[in-house]
Amino acid sequence: MSRHDKLIVRLRSKPSDFTWSELLAVMTAFGYELKTTGGSARKLIHSKTRATLMMHEPHPSKVLKAYQVRDAIQFLKQEGHIQ
Repeated sequence: MSRHDKLIVRLRSKPSDFTWSELLAVMTAFGYELKTTGGSARKLIHSKTRATLMMHEPHPSKVLKAYQVRDAIQFLKQEGHIQ
């Protein structure tokens, strides 16, 4: 099982300590690019489909909030990347 696969399994388990960098690794593996907008707002845009996940980068802690993990899972399911 690759690191990417392990991160997907971990994300789907809805951990309370999933980090921003782990989310970026998952999204990058699926072909998303990070775009910085104002403040801590970030857009993850798919290079081919232009599907966009908008999220605030957590700070000062880099751990995602429960709703952010839930939103990321829902988005990836909606786009057909995970089941």
